[in-house]
Amino acid sequence: MQKKLVVLTGAGISAESGIPTFRGADGLWEGHDVMEVASPQGWEKDQALVLDFYNQRRKAVLEAEPNEAHKILAELEAHYDVQIITQNIDDLHERGGSSKVLHLHGEIKKARSCVDENLVYELEGWEIKEGDLCEKGSQLRPHIVWFGEIVPMMEPAARITASADILLVVGTSLQVYPAAGLIHEVNCDVPIYVVDPSTPDYYGSNQITAIPKGAVEGMKELKEKLIAL
Repeated sequence: MQKKLVVLTGAGISAESGIPTFRGADGLWEGHDVMEVASPQGWEKDQALVLDFYNQRRKAVLEAEPNEAHKILAELEAHYDVQIITQNIDDLHERGGSSKVLHLHGEIKKARSCVDENLVYELEGWEIKEGDLCEKGSQLRPHIVWFGEIVPMMEPAARITASADILLVVGTSLQVYPAAGLIHEVNCDVPIYVVDPSTPDYYGSNQITAIPKGAVEGMKELKEKLIAL
């Protein structure tokens, strides 16, 4: 029976495919206050701005390609039962070949109803326009978890993380909750590997092996170790 490798990924793995991490050092997302473009209040105030913001992000995702780190994670399925839990809203893991991907914060290539969150639609192109309606007559919005909204996939993500034989963290320093809490779900004897150039000091336990590199270089280094285990 294959060991279970649970992988938590964040913006750092997508950044190496040319997808910006959006939030700059000044706290702005592409020049916007985050609450203007990623909150229910921002949506109520200016739907056109929010739709355009995500349309541009979606266009960038469609033009991006999976990188070597995405592909290595897919290759590891030959050796492990790999489950990816990503904070990213792009589909680069899927396009890189991974078969089990849980999106904590939604998926940019999908739209959903404003009145029924269970009505989710695959988008054909890169735009959601004003006047695009769900079957109940409500404006479609990005299928994204905004600030101030519940993260509905947290419970399944916690269950998956708790089942890990090995935990791998790639491209995220896990500073933002609730996702940051997932690292505490694993058993105390489960080895944890962290691939991130900004590995925080609090990862300095014997349980954690830090690889302070970018996602691609770090995964190249880690791949052989994991196969050898």
